[in-house]
Amino acid sequence: MRRPWRFPVWWLVGGAVVALAGAAAIARQSLEQQRSLFETDARIVHRLLSQQVVQHDAMLATLALLQPAPDSGGGAASPEQRLPVLYPQILSVQRRDPDQRWSDAMLTQAETLSRQTRRAALGGLDLTQGRYQLVLAATPTSYALTIDMRAMVPWPEWPMKAESSPVRVTLEHAGQRYVVQAGAPAADAPAHGWHFGFHKLLAAESQPFDVVATRTVGWSELPWAGMLAWPLGVAALLAALHHLQRQRSARRRAEELLRLGQVARLNTLGELAAGMAHELNQPLTAVLANTQAAQRLLLEAPPELPTARNAMLQAVAQARRAAEVVGRLRQAVERPDRSGQHQPVAAVEAVRRALYLLEPECQRREVVPGLDAPQAVTVLADPVALDQIVHNLILNALQALEQVPPAQRRLTLTVSTQGARADISVADSGPGIAPEVLPRLFEPFFSTREGGLGLGLSLCETLAQGMGGALSAANAPQGGAVFRLQLPLATGTP
Repeated sequence: MRRPWRFPVWWLVGGAVVALAGAAAIARQSLEQQRSLFETDARIVHRLLSQQVVQHDAMLATLALLQPAPDSGGGAASPEQRLPVLYPQILSVQRRDPDQRWSDAMLTQAETLSRQTRRAALGGLDLTQGRYQLVLAATPTSYALTIDMRAMVPWPEWPMKAESSPVRVTLEHAGQRYVVQAGAPAADAPAHGWHFGFHKLLAAESQPFDVVATRTVGWSELPWAGMLAWPLGVAALLAALHHLQRQRSARRRAEELLRLGQVARLNTLGELAAGMAHELNQPLTAVLANTQAAQRLLLEAPPELPTARNAMLQAVAQARRAAEVVGRLRQAVERPDRSGQHQPVAAVEAVRRALYLLEPECQRREVVPGLDAPQAVTVLADPVALDQIVHNLILNALQALEQVPPAQRRLTLTVSTQGARADISVADSGPGIAPEVLPRLFEPFFSTREGGLGLGLSLCETLAQGMGGALSAANAPQGGAVFRLQLPLATGTP
């Protein structure tokens, strides 16, 4: 059974932080863009409306400068009466000749103020109806314009679609307000969100209307597609990095296993060659002894068997030659003396390296190893030989656990000290070791596993003895087997 992918906790936390920060940055960038667009539109609105009110001042200034002769009735024949035809926002034009009075007291007050300030002044003001009057005092004739604020707006140049834009634009003065653009309906306006605002007086002192623009950006207007795509991209990147890390870890594990396998094969070859040389040397010695005895017997009767004597001499020579060949073979393949390669090695790290290399095997068998190492233990050993022993012991334990149900599989590794020696034990909850097998467990070529060579434990014992240690096996009282490797502690280790 393959264990599913599990991201480290810090990967998940870091990925969540990056995803949230990225989504927040995207939302903030979108809000900044919408704010910038809003302010640009608001400035354009202010400029367009300012041009209109400045134009009104220019109209009155032109009328005052021309000062046409007053007609008898001030009717349509007067030149100023043609202004409403040319400018649709001008509803009407009134004039007051020296011998006349304004029909509205507010116009009289506005004219007085105009004379004091020497510029046009507001007369009647009704922003709820979208109308106001503008008066300019002049000599001899004063003029007043009645302006329609709706027609004053230059809609062809307007930067927004008035019927669909969410921006609300109003003109405000003296507590009155005229809605130029209604913006989003109240039912559709978001209750919560980000509020943008803009207000600025028009560029005409005679018409000091405050241009006020507002907009509320709701949560639904955020770029959710991009904000969701960013976490997905981060998740995909983390998955790719995790996959690459797993591949790199698997490749490194395979390289370590290959190196350890090569060392194991060389050691096994040396063990096999040494065993073969030992086994062949005895019959060759017997052949040598027999042929020498035959030679002595034949020498007692030389006249009868000269040919046999020569044959026996050749047999002796060949037997000696065979013994020399076997001896040279043993010297060639016998393991070199590794005592000079002993060095201080952290026993716990050796166990962890073996567990790292065998992690896929543990996952395949649904085994979660337990490591009990309450203190740091340093042994004097050959690092490669120690890795090979621990690797073989753990692999044998995993193979033994295959004979019990997954729920009962336990593998415990313990690193401790006993006097001047370190004790590394590998305990499993498998079926244990049969009593008749236990005495022969470390014999060369003895194996209870089908297809096994029977050299693994024998080699481990030889390597342990070569480092001044010992390897033993026993059945645990609670069931299963326990293999114990004892090695000398490094100098200075408590």
